[in-house]
Amino acid sequence: MSDESHSEESAADAHHRERMQRKKELIDRRIARATIERGVLVVNTGNGKGKSSSGFGMLARALGHGFHCGVVQFIKGSFSTGEEAFFRRFSDELDYHVMGEGYTWETQDKARDIRAAEAAWQIAAGMLADPQYDFVLLDELNIALVKGYIDVEKVCDALRARPPQQHVVVTGRGAPDALVELADTVTEMRVVKHAFQAGIRAQKGIEL
Repeated sequence: MSDESHSEESAADAHHRERMQRKKELIDRRIARATIERGVLVVNTGNGKGKSSSGFGMLARALGHGFHCGVVQFIKGSFSTGEEAFFRRFSDELDYHVMGEGYTWETQDKARDIRAAEAAWQIAAGMLADPQYDFVLLDELNIALVKGYIDVEKVCDALRARPPQQHVVVTGRGAPDALVELADTVTEMRVVKHAFQAGIRAQKGIEL
């Protein structure tokens, strides 16, 4: 390597180190300002894949920290899923309730869907009021809210009144504005490409 090339590489390395140092200082200042310790409300919404998967990933993390957790699934009750099969192994640390009767286009019975959603909400509301639950996942709750099966304000009131250290994750497309406003963290999943669009059926370990 010529002296000129070595000099250019050294300058590039120095520039990189300088940029990373500035970035580290910025991040360190932000971390230092984050002093609040309390439970957070996370909402995963949007039309893209991964809303429930993210929620169950956080559930795994919570269980890894020894949290007592609760799950209420509002929709996916008519078929078994890999997450249900896996997480039911943690019966001492996790209360798992599958309450839905399947997607609304499958049931084709609005009154039955409403009854199932209301029954699921009763269990969820009990968890939100109970300080023994450190982490609660309300899977596909947004769908029940969007369709008007459960009152949004009632849900928001319960979330505001929950124990201070309790973490809650709500999933499902079409999160209502009131819930988005209340949440601490909101992620919107966007579809770029999906295997189903190419005629590939739902796969175990990926969708099921």
